[in-house]
Amino acid sequence: MAKKKFKEIKPEKQLKKKEITQRIVNLFNTYPKELMNYKQVSSEIGVTLQVGKVMVNNILETLSLEDFLVKTSHGKYRLNGLGSTAEGRFERRSNGKNSFIPDNGGNPLFVAERNSMHAMNGDQVKVQIFAKRKGREPEAEVIEILRRVKNTFVGVLEVAKYYAYLIVDSKILANDIFIPKEKLKGGKSGQKAIVRIIEWPDKAKNPIGEVLDVLGDTGNQHTEMHAILAEYGLPYKYPESVVRVAKKIPAEITQEEINAREDFRETMTFTIDPKDAKDFDDALSVKKLPNKLWEIGVHIADVTYYVKEGSSVDREAAERATSVYLVDRTIPMLPEILSNALCSLRPNEDKLCFSIIFEMNDAAEIKNYRIKRTVINSNRRFTYEEAQQIIEDNSNAQTSKGELENAILTLDRLAKKMRQKRFENGAINFDRFEVKFDIDENGKPLSVYFKEAKDSNKLVEEFMLIANKTVAETVGKVPKNKKAKTFVYRVHDLPNPEKMENFSEFIRRFGYKLKDKGTSTEISKNINKLLDEVQGKKEQNLIETVAIRAMAKAIYTTINIGHYGLAFKYYTHFTSPIRRYPDMMVHRLLDKYLSGGRSASKQKTEEECKHCSDMENLATQAERTSIKYKQVEFMSDKVGMIFDGVISGVTEWGLFVELNENRCEGMIPMRDLGNDFYEFDEKTYSLIGRRNKHRYLLGNPVKIKVTRANLEKRQLDFTLVE
Repeated sequence: MAKKKFKEIKPEKQLKKKEITQRIVNLFNTYPKELMNYKQVSSEIGVTLQVGKVMVNNILETLSLEDFLVKTSHGKYRLNGLGSTAEGRFERRSNGKNSFIPDNGGNPLFVAERNSMHAMNGDQVKVQIFAKRKGREPEAEVIEILRRVKNTFVGVLEVAKYYAYLIVDSKILANDIFIPKEKLKGGKSGQKAIVRIIEWPDKAKNPIGEVLDVLGDTGNQHTEMHAILAEYGLPYKYPESVVRVAKKIPAEITQEEINAREDFRETMTFTIDPKDAKDFDDALSVKKLPNKLWEIGVHIADVTYYVKEGSSVDREAAERATSVYLVDRTIPMLPEILSNALCSLRPNEDKLCFSIIFEMNDAAEIKNYRIKRTVINSNRRFTYEEAQQIIEDNSNAQTSKGELENAILTLDRLAKKMRQKRFENGAINFDRFEVKFDIDENGKPLSVYFKEAKDSNKLVEEFMLIANKTVAETVGKVPKNKKAKTFVYRVHDLPNPEKMENFSEFIRRFGYKLKDKGTSTEISKNINKLLDEVQGKKEQNLIETVAIRAMAKAIYTTINIGHYGLAFKYYTHFTSPIRRYPDMMVHRLLDKYLSGGRSASKQKTEEECKHCSDMENLATQAERTSIKYKQVEFMSDKVGMIFDGVISGVTEWGLFVELNENRCEGMIPMRDLGNDFYEFDEKTYSLIGRRNKHRYLLGNPVKIKVTRANLEKRQLDFTLVE
């Protein structure tokens, strides 16, 4: 017989059927092995009145007909099946609709807050799966927290005389965090802080925490950018101890080291980078050979020469896995003494590189290549704008050209031929723009502009792509009977057929067609044809965005499945070791294998790959959040103004609208959509009025008024202008 756990519930005056049913369900889920008749159940859940007991008996019969309970010949009931346990990820929501995502890929299970054990979003948990009731979503109860993923939160401090709270701006924690005064670390009301949860007693409504760091006053530019990084668990400052170690790394290049490398210091070499870049990790060299082939050198900063595996600098870089690029700042993976000075391929300085030297004909066909450790001395640092001007001025035959200009024109010509071949082989042509801001000295956005890739960007891109592809083939391509050594690949899976079908259906309303059946090459060529058709049209950005959503996400892994988007069977990341840790991993593995070394541990390398993929994803989210913050800040003095836009997102709680003029996105809540009840149709990306059948479709043009710009929530609110 069950212990009288439910006796704590006070006897009812007249309980409603719904509440009695919930108490019975909770009772049997708590004691899945117990046999109980209706009298025992009534007693356990606190039902004492006869009318209530009759209702209990009827509910038990109904639950047995629903297969939730099993009825024995003696009129007793027990849970149908003893239930099972599973392990997986917990997803917390501030509205109480928590979920359990099984590791085995099964369907998500609902976890009520009372059954959550205060698990945090992303925690690895073990659950008891409840018996499923007919017509109800399956439920589970957390019985053990296996691994905590997140126990730190960013918010605004509210400090009273005897206590303090962190008002959490996260959407995944409904409860503010109580902070004892002695755990405040000097924090004051209105300041943003990072707080770690140190305890959450079973019966307490609020978790208890301690301040780890006070970020500064709300609204301050540094505070807000650091808060964004902290929200995603990304570092916002460099450990002084690691910086001190980095500063002790010798900068001098010995003659012995130069003698061991191929010397390119007399070869025409240059870098092409953004105008505000300081970390130049790739350079290009051009030389005409006696056999009339072009020798093209792709020279990559030899970071691993300076950063030794297992050192404190290396461990910090591995943990960060990537540099993070927010709107107004870069948070480097390596200390600046390395990223901007020692490793950066600055002009007129001897620099150590890991290089791939190609021999190409005028048709951009690779006739030979070699991979070497080299020393270079860059002749010139070009910005993309300067290189673009040289390419555009080439149309003027009267303009005299020097050696550097001719080198850029040669690379541009070869790059265009390589690019054409790539698209002929099935690569997808996603030329998307970047949202950029002109920002004053205080970080305030003055204007929004859009940066598009031009020929100079594409020139560099093509040579980096061919270098990455060549490195992956060097290790991954092996004779039939031989096994490839463990390596880091950058892979991109085929698009999900269902998503492609939905995408094909979506673009029909704009008058476009897409054949989503056939070989992978045929599908990619059809996508390219569509992307060409939408160029310059008002729906271009929307269709490109939805097309990207239909694609798989590129990741790092030791299991090579090729890169669908680039149409490469072998691909890796080798060309940016200053800002990406996978490139450092590739440098080390390549060096090891070229020297005849044995294969690295597949399991260890795969774990590192997964960490790098996860950190890349977090960095991307942080970058988007920083853009969103600046967009809201930019629009904050435009409340009340009217703009034209397009519906860019449709959800069950409202419409997202992107403004044509500046690409800022805001939301029209469902409650502001007029005198009807709207239902979300996931297949057609639309909201449909229940009475008037009016549809709001993804892609519809609309006119809106800006009603609110909430910087704290990084949210723009719009209303429709009829």
